[in-house]
Amino acid sequence: MFSGIVPWYDFLNHSLSLGQDVLWRRALVQGLRLPPGALVLDLAAGTMDVALALRQHHPQARVLGADFSLAMLRRGQEKLRRRGQTGIFPLAGDANALPFPDGTFDALTIAFGVRNLPDHTWALQEMHRVLKPGGMVAILEFVPPSRGWLARAYGLYLTRLLPLIGRLFSRHASAYSYLAHSILHFPPAPEFARLLATVGFRDVCWQALTAGIVALFYGIRNGG
Repeated sequence: MFSGIVPWYDFLNHSLSLGQDVLWRRALVQGLRLPPGALVLDLAAGTMDVALALRQHHPQARVLGADFSLAMLRRGQEKLRRRGQTGIFPLAGDANALPFPDGTFDALTIAFGVRNLPDHTWALQEMHRVLKPGGMVAILEFVPPSRGWLARAYGLYLTRLLPLIGRLFSRHASAYSYLAHSILHFPPAPEFARLLATVGFRDVCWQALTAGIVALFYGIRNGG
C-alpha cells in the first residue's frame, strides 16, 4: 500500500496537513536530548523527512533510517542525493523484528508509523530493546480527536474528504481510507503514554499539537 503511493506521498503529506507536517517534525527533533556523535534510529523513515530534520537540528548525529517499504527508501535516497546529505543511512527493516543488537542506539524516533504496527506493545518493546540504557524514544503520531465540534469536523474530514483527495491525486483512495481508520482506532494520548511506561520507559511525557490532532511522546529507557 505505501509503496503504491510513493510518487504522491510527500506532496500529499504537505498539502493535507496545510504544511503543518514540517512543524510537527521540527518539534519532534527539537525535543531530543542527544550526546555528541549520537547514533539515532528513525523508524518508518519513509522518504527521509524526519532523518533530514534530525541532521539539520543535530548535525553531529548519525541517523539510520529504517522502513519496511523499499520503494519509500529509494525515493528517500534520491532526496538525500539531491541535497548532498551525508550521515543518513537508509535500511530496509521490520519494526516488529529490528535487526540490531540490544542497546545499539542513543535515541529512536518514529513519526506517524506506530499506528501501522499491528501490536503496539511488541513494537514498543523492540524499540526499548535496541536503545541504550538512558536512550530516548520520541514518537510523533496522529491521535483520535477529543469530543466536541472539532472532533466531529475532524472525523468528517478523515472519513469523507481525505479519501476523496487521495483518490483525486494518487488514485489510491483505499490508502487514505486506511489512514482515517488507523487514526480513529489509535489509543487516546494518555492511554498510549501509559503503554510506554508499561513496557519499561521512564519519565514518559506527551504534548498535544495542532488542537490535539497530533501528539508528541517522549520516554527514557530504564537503566540510565
